[in-house]
Amino acid sequence: MPDREDVAYFGAGPAPLPTPVLQKGAEAFVNFENTGLSLAEISHRSATANRILSDTRSALTSLLSIPDNYEILFMHGGGSAEFSAVVHNLVAVWVEKRRRDAVAEIGADKDERVIVERVRREVRDHLRLDYLVTGSWSLKASQEAANLLEPLGTGFVNVAVDSRESNGGKFGTIPPEDTWRLTPRRSDGGKRSAFVYYCDNETVDGVEFPHLPSCLTQVSQNADDELLVVADMSSNFISRRVDVSKYAVIFGGAQKNIGITDVTLVIVRKDLLSSYPSPSFLHAVGVWSPPTILNWPVIAKNNSLYNTMPIFSIWIAGEVMRGLLETHGEKGVAGQEKLANEKAKMIYDVLDRHPEVYQVVPGRSVRSRMNICFRIRGGDATQEKTFLEYAEAQLLQGLKGHRSVGGIRASNYNAVPLKNVQKLAAYLEDFASKSQGASI
Repeated sequence: MPDREDVAYFGAGPAPLPTPVLQKGAEAFVNFENTGLSLAEISHRSATANRILSDTRSALTSLLSIPDNYEILFMHGGGSAEFSAVVHNLVAVWVEKRRRDAVAEIGADKDERVIVERVRREVRDHLRLDYLVTGSWSLKASQEAANLLEPLGTGFVNVAVDSRESNGGKFGTIPPEDTWRLTPRRSDGGKRSAFVYYCDNETVDGVEFPHLPSCLTQVSQNADDELLVVADMSSNFISRRVDVSKYAVIFGGAQKNIGITDVTLVIVRKDLLSSYPSPSFLHAVGVWSPPTILNWPVIAKNNSLYNTMPIFSIWIAGEVMRGLLETHGEKGVAGQEKLANEKAKMIYDVLDRHPEVYQVVPGRSVRSRMNICFRIRGGDATQEKTFLEYAEAQLLQGLKGHRSVGGIRASNYNAVPLKNVQKLAAYLEDFASKSQGASI
């Protein structure tokens, strides 16, 4: 039976965790801090649970230098639940802005029905949600938005870019920004979208934005024309520096770089949490109010404890983050970014040295540092099966590509140690050499 240190695991999620965190977690699961209770047993409303939430928020704040005007929420449902939460919450913010404008122009003393009718008309004529579709997860998010708004009709979701259109029907590129079809802002004579949504790193297709797109950083002189940027960072969370102040919302499921399943982290600007109309007003203009379990203001007001949260999972996330802070010291997440880049380069360098054997799926400028996707001899099923079998025999595990696209995928998350990447790089060299020599 192999020891944990013998296995090099590259699964896309659930992903590897640092061994010291697992060892400490094993103790906490049986007897946390000599209390005689498991962390899975303590009350989520206890002082201990509240301390764990506070400590985990503090660690994340330190890692990403999160400004004071942002709230950190712990939620259920993974990134997929946030596909819905983003629409419910930010459409509500958009409606409230329109309601306040109507009240200011028409007068608060006017019949409420006049306000409702005006906003209902604006919802029908002006509501737009912009999505940058660059992979499987942003596609799913845009489809969820369309499903949620279907009772209102069609045309509310604007796919500003679908990278398949310029890549033979497949994901693997990010088209130039000047080709994107973003909803024009009011200052440009347009309607202004409720938000712009993108997935920072696409795990299935191995595509990662090198940085926040410049067209999403342009600041309007008119506060009413502000662009709200939403980023799904589930698979590259805390792997590189992020200017949180440029975003309205950042979210991520924990099971890749942060911890274990059943926790979703949401970073949301506080002013947005106070910009909601009443549920009755939303319903009157034809928009659903956010379900309570996805309602960000409700979750924030209750310190993320509106319902029973998995305290053990939140504690694990905190331990992972504190481990990064201890490892990299003052460098913080910048230290982890340097290491992630080094590991990714090590693998891509081998793949690029043997183009006749390995073909990297995404374009060079958008290659993911977290999910390295490639094919063998153009997708030769026999060769790829052999590659995976030989890898398993060497305890290189979790390399099979996503079921929807096939191929090979090596996930280079934070907890994948450098020595495991070195082992994979050596195997890639050996396989290429033997493959060229027809001994495989």
